[in-house]
Amino acid sequence: MRLEDVARAAGVSASTVSRALARPDMISEATRSRVLEAAERLGYRHHPAARALATGRTGLLAFGVPSLANPYHAPLIAGAQQAAEEAGCELVVVVTDGSPDREAALFARLADRVDGFAALIPGSPAARLAEVAAGLPLVTLDRRVRGVPSIVIDTPGGMAALGAHLAGLGHRRVAYLGGPAGSWLDPRRLAALREAAPGCEVRALGPYLPEYQAGIGALDEVLAAGCTAVVAYSSTLTLGVLYAMTARGLSAPADLSLASADDLSAAGLAVPDVTALRVPSRAAGRLAVERLADLAAPRPAGPAHTLLPVEMIVRSSSGPPPDRAP
Repeated sequence: MRLEDVARAAGVSASTVSRALARPDMISEATRSRVLEAAERLGYRHHPAARALATGRTGLLAFGVPSLANPYHAPLIAGAQQAAEEAGCELVVVVTDGSPDREAALFARLADRVDGFAALIPGSPAARLAEVAAGLPLVTLDRRVRGVPSIVIDTPGGMAALGAHLAGLGHRRVAYLGGPAGSWLDPRRLAALREAAPGCEVRALGPYLPEYQAGIGALDEVLAAGCTAVVAYSSTLTLGVLYAMTARGLSAPADLSLASADDLSAAGLAVPDVTALRVPSRAAGRLAVERLADLAAPRPAGPAHTLLPVEMIVRSSSGPPPDRAP
């Protein structure tokens, strides 16, 4: 099947078919729909290499996450995939392991193979990201860098809500289980938690990887600090704390109140239901790739930086401290 056959079936020129498949922004939606219908009916598939030669673009977008094991990343990837498909692009998911060196290596290796990157990269130096963005479209997730478009979920604002909630219940010593060293968001979450609970001593513990086993080990530190409540930056940490509590015969909130900076109840992973922040992860992944596709086209893009609000969901894992419980 040739491009000329599609042109004949759609009643347009071969150059119009080429534009419809490689540069749809250059033709009307009605013409593009007619071409796509003819191509689908005839079973024609446009070769990516041909599009790259004609437009200088590969139609591939890269989406980077630190890990595939963290459930928090699944909705980010799902939203990114949906946006890529709607933009007529393919999405390549790459795993960075949260390592700045690996991130740099991936940028270098894929720079001439993809049209741009959207990435959750909490630890890479800002200067390096700015340098990457100067040569290739780049959108960061949960990280702001001067001159680089970003999508940030407002977990610091949510932490302020959690801090006020726990202080209102009467807690005076709260543990914060912090994120990996070098995280851009982590000090902002901690500062917001402390500011919203001025009558509380907020003990910063960690850093921790977002892993179940790390949460199990964190309980000893929480108890040694004499805290009556704990806020974890990751729900996987929270689940580890819950497991360790159960193994010791402790329960939430009777012995220790629990709260998390993200929410896994939709996946059936939080028992008992954990007070948490409902975060728009899928929307964040979608917006990041939409912005990236606009930059790669190029088309007029939206605002350089977007802040997405979160919602605090109070559940059964948070209550008054043991000495004030009814």
